[in-house]
Amino acid sequence: MLYKVVKWGAPVLETPAKPVTNFDTPALRQLVEDMFETMYANKGVGLAAPQIGISERLAVVDTSAGEDPAMRRVLINPSITIREGRIVDEEGCLSIPGFRENVARAATVVVEGKDIEGNNVRLEAQELMSRAFQHEIDHLDGILFLQHLSPLKRDLIKRKIKKLIKAGEWE
Repeated sequence: MLYKVVKWGAPVLETPAKPVTNFDTPALRQLVEDMFETMYANKGVGLAAPQIGISERLAVVDTSAGEDPAMRRVLINPSITIREGRIVDEEGCLSIPGFRENVARAATVVVEGKDIEGNNVRLEAQELMSRAFQHEIDHLDGILFLQHLSPLKRDLIKRKIKKLIKAGEWE
């Protein structure tokens, strides 16, 4: 099932998500598959549950955009335990379509959390996968990539979005 991606302005995007407590259920498995399907349909490489209006600490990432099934990652109740290096690159967000800006992120991260069965997992990521993990975990913490920008750039983008809302072009 395809979900509608929630856009900037929805409170769920700026509210920390609740931990997942029920693992290895048909509902959780279906939600994960639906999230991958929604992410691919929107040409994304990551999607957090709050982006589809569900306030749970769950995110999916696939930096191959569906080309390599081995690249699919499911992050449940994740936290970043190690950050190393620094890299600045362009970043966008499915919840803020049409806007891309350079964002500084850690070059390498280690993420700890749970898998779909509730087992502990530890994932190390670099480059685009590292950026995607950090971006999606930010969503789970109620943080949008706009918060990593200078106040001037952030305000400029917000003003543009407010004009789109007023014109009825931002749903």
